[in-house]
Amino acid sequence: MRHDFDFLLFPEFSFIGFAALVEPLRIANRFKVGAYQWRTVSMDGAPVVASNGIALHPQARLSDPSDSACIFAISSFNPLRYFTSEIGRHLRTSMQNGATLGAIDTGCFVLAEARLISGASVTLHWEAIPAFKERFPQVMVQDESRFTIAPGLMTSAGAMASVDLMLEVISRDHGSELALLVSEQLVSGWVRERSDHQRLQISARYRVHNAKVTQVIDAMEQQLEMPLSIDALAMRIGVTRRQLERLFQDHLNASPVHFYLGLRLGRARHLLRQSSMDVIEISVACGFSSASAFSRAYRRQFGVAPSHDRKEKHH
Repeated sequence: MRHDFDFLLFPEFSFIGFAALVEPLRIANRFKVGAYQWRTVSMDGAPVVASNGIALHPQARLSDPSDSACIFAISSFNPLRYFTSEIGRHLRTSMQNGATLGAIDTGCFVLAEARLISGASVTLHWEAIPAFKERFPQVMVQDESRFTIAPGLMTSAGAMASVDLMLEVISRDHGSELALLVSEQLVSGWVRERSDHQRLQISARYRVHNAKVTQVIDAMEQQLEMPLSIDALAMRIGVTRRQLERLFQDHLNASPVHFYLGLRLGRARHLLRQSSMDVIEISVACGFSSASAFSRAYRRQFGVAPSHDRKEKHH
């Protein structure tokens, strides 16, 4: 029997991401019986434990015969720890047989490591984007998009963005009326567009409603590898350095220098915990003149050396 979807589960997979893919399909079948069929798959057919500790028993092994229309890579933390060349070969065979490839969140690492999406455009969770770009510069990333759909490939940022992706799939397959029925059952309220931002806007994230401050924060976030000077940031919004410092103190209770440093160190921590880049590479990627300067700043900010933080990273 043909399956519309094979969901390939990796150890530590995102349970909420998996559920967000499956539940819209289940609900669609309530209103249109037989609209979708799917199965869960693992490399060896053995139970797979999600990052929340819940184990799922898959219905098939990756090597079992399959004529599924789409195979989704569902991983989570440490996506490449469980990648093997054999997995890459099976995914490549599926693609050659006409299957669409799918990935949620860090599943994009799996597809990229298998060299299946060079030159393609993908999206993944905003927290994983810096590490992905560093490792796979040949893959284009839609930084803010919640999901992407293209011939032969669909990706989402994970979690609730996967619901949005599946609502779009349902709408394309069976019409917008069915997608809206599913959305209402999920108490979603509306079908979000792929271009809707993953993250809250700057004003919501930092609870800042001053336009000049949000402009500067946006410029800082765009320039972490080659930081702009405070004077240059002030010029961008047409104020003096002292005026900018006053604005930041009033609205964020921090100086522009310390706020900017915090953004760069936050990016560094993400790279330490989600990539194999060494400390020197990370220091350069986050705008530090030397590894020693980076290590000192990191220890002041987080109370631990970068190398130690990598060993003790939390899942």
